[in-house]
Amino acid sequence: MTSPANPDPLPHLGPVDHIGIAVRDLEEGKRLYGEVFGLKLRFEEEVPTERVRVAGYEGGGLMIELLASTDPDGPIGRFVAKRGPGIHHVCYRVDDVAAVLAHLKAQGIVTLDDAPRPGAGGCQVAFVHPKSAGGVLVELSQPPAGGARHEH
Repeated sequence: MTSPANPDPLPHLGPVDHIGIAVRDLEEGKRLYGEVFGLKLRFEEEVPTERVRVAGYEGGGLMIELLASTDPDGPIGRFVAKRGPGIHHVCYRVDDVAAVLAHLKAQGIVTLDDAPRPGAGGCQVAFVHPKSAGGVLVELSQPPAGGARHEH
């Protein structure tokens, strides 16, 4: 995101990529977002490292990701048990998740990750702790080389 005319060494958050919504039951969530709201299902996949099943819907320029836990002790299972279903996180697309993570940590921002990890669609992701982001869990997501991620 730098150019010779405007050098800018700070890594920036890109556009909002998706909103993650925790659901108790993925089929119920899919019925609501697909059949009732009429949004188009773009993908569905399991992310074993996160112990979650994800269904992504085109949400008018950004993805709506429904997140259903495959393990009650996983992050989404614990979230739903504690807070109930609802908005879980906001995800920003970034060019280099490791660089953004390092920059944020250097600024004293508390992160949940020390290094990027695999996410949905082959992306590399990392999370910013809500206490450092105004009470919002923020995901940083770097699309895989070649753009193999789920396109909008």
